[in-house]
Amino acid sequence: MQYRRFGRTELQMPVFSCGGMRYQYKWQDVAGSEIPLDNQHNLEATIYRALEVGINHIETARGYGTSEMQLGKILPTLPREKLIIQTKVGIKADPEEFRRDFEKSLAFLQLDYVDLLGLHGINNAETLDYSIRDGGCLEVAQKLQAEGKVRFIGFSTHGATDLIVQAIATNKFDYVNLHWYYINQFNWAAIEAATRHDMGVFIISPSDKGGLLYKPTPKLVKLCHPLSPMVFNDLFCLSHPQVHTLSLGAAKPQDFDEHLKTLELLDGADEILPPILQRLEEEAYKELGEEWVKTWHLGLPTYEETPGGVNIPVILWLRNLAIAYHMIDYAKIRYNLLGNASHWFPGNKAEQVKELDLSECLANSLHADKIPGFLDEAHQMLAGESVQRLSKN
Repeated sequence: MQYRRFGRTELQMPVFSCGGMRYQYKWQDVAGSEIPLDNQHNLEATIYRALEVGINHIETARGYGTSEMQLGKILPTLPREKLIIQTKVGIKADPEEFRRDFEKSLAFLQLDYVDLLGLHGINNAETLDYSIRDGGCLEVAQKLQAEGKVRFIGFSTHGATDLIVQAIATNKFDYVNLHWYYINQFNWAAIEAATRHDMGVFIISPSDKGGLLYKPTPKLVKLCHPLSPMVFNDLFCLSHPQVHTLSLGAAKPQDFDEHLKTLELLDGADEILPPILQRLEEEAYKELGEEWVKTWHLGLPTYEETPGGVNIPVILWLRNLAIAYHMIDYAKIRYNLLGNASHWFPGNKAEQVKELDLSECLANSLHADKIPGFLDEAHQMLAGESVQRLSKN
């Protein structure tokens, strides 16, 4: 395993973390007696495998159902000083509810303290306000820190880049959990801001939200050769020293194996990545047109600025992936979250686009004339059954 300094925390963070949202029994709290032994044994085997390969950062959340409770059956048996334990607690308007949720997390984990506490879901102006206002959730977290129950405080986010940068600019957080990977590099400005503030940078779900890379499309496999798409994406992310760790949401002990192939390639990333990056870029140019690839995102409105709340940037991004790399399954899952995931994946689909006048909100786009047709095309291609988030906070 390789380790990187996790910003101002000074923790030596493994470049891969063991995320806790895939191996638990249920997404809701249940009595411990209801958890099947085979499920618990699998979770414990996954933790043992993580530690065996040097992954000592174990990350979970109050919103991950039985994850904390199940981890609490194994964590007290392990050398505490060798572990980095992170949990995340959903942001609440009532900060006392936030405290109660944290205390429940700590009790389930059967620990005296966590190394990292994340305010879970600074995704919009409201959750940012609930966090940083006087007497808000951040203040509660700081009190927990003073009580010795928390070592360092960060936040997780699915929000827009500008909002993430705003939260970072408070200089009140030690680290950030955010999305950033090859197919979605929009948050680079937030990573740069975190670097300026010497914050730890934790990448959320690089293999799932990063493209369902555990079941990649044949086209993506061909373009990423000789690497698997999963290893390519890991290498792409970790070739940037500003990135400290990637969360691997392991469901079983074997789920680490493919990722571990990345470690021996890190020193050669400058030679290995360019031909793959060139192939991916050229394929996008061929399928979508070079001008579109380079400029599609410029001058687009936010969903708040768009009639019907249509999330134009996200829909066009998903259309690009579906066409360029045949990532239809991934694009369908993400598209059908729109309208069903609140501030975790905001905005609406484009089913009503033919009835909307988008001319004013698209006035700053180079492609204003094409975009309504592209949105309709994306809807026809991707619409299906609505998708709910696995975890609801």
